[in-house]
Amino acid sequence: MSKIISVHSFRGGTGKSNTTANIASLLAADGARVCVVDTDIASPGIHVLFNLGEDEMAPTLNDYLWGKCSIEEAAHNVTEKIGVGIKGEVHLIPSSIKAGEIARILREGYDVGLLNDGFRDVVERMNLDYLLIDTHPGLNEETLLSIAISDALVIIMRPDSQDYQGTAVTVDVAKKLDVPKMYMVINKVPKDYADEGGNPNILETLTYNNVRKRVEETYDAQVGAIFPHSDEMMTLASSGIFSVKYPDNVMSKAMRNLADLIK
Repeated sequence: MSKIISVHSFRGGTGKSNTTANIASLLAADGARVCVVDTDIASPGIHVLFNLGEDEMAPTLNDYLWGKCSIEEAAHNVTEKIGVGIKGEVHLIPSSIKAGEIARILREGYDVGLLNDGFRDVVERMNLDYLLIDTHPGLNEETLLSIAISDALVIIMRPDSQDYQGTAVTVDVAKKLDVPKMYMVINKVPKDYADEGGNPNILETLTYNNVRKRVEETYDAQVGAIFPHSDEMMTLASSGIFSVKYPDNVMSKAMRNLADLIK
């Protein structure tokens, strides 16, 4: 049975798109047919992770919303761009990165109902196992509708005081919308506690457990993963899929656990 997964954060810069791209790739590595939709129309970027160049992006989600193409025509097969070991397929519906087209969306808006119709249509017409929606940060009409039709919601946050309050609003809304499953992901947790050999020690484990406990108690929601701050992730600089480039990294293993959890 197909599943729609929304990946959301209250603020930008939390690692939402990276998480979405990695989950999609890991699900496809297991043989699933996956499509990712970039609905962050005002500031699109997930296409960079899939190495999809500007000259390869037409048509886009914008074209579908303006009636220029069908939703499946805007889906680009990026499987071969991810790397080795992908048994299934990953398709990406990108948003336009052309300044004029972004400005038009911001100026004129679009039919939000058409967007959600497109979600359901692409699942059926492409025979998808998973549709992953990379949402716009914060809460707006299209984000609320995306969350409402989702089988699962992944909320990305950082262990930061600004994130705690904003995330509480998102969690409260998701509960009111009766999302069947909701998973919290805490990203960029500092790795300050390690022994002289660079190996995590009991203090780091306790720190991670404290973060998990605080988040679960604060939001009454399951923590699906804790991602440590990663120098490798910073070095990769969005030039590929982290879990494919560094499959043995502790962060990749946490991403794998999250992908298994939402199956």
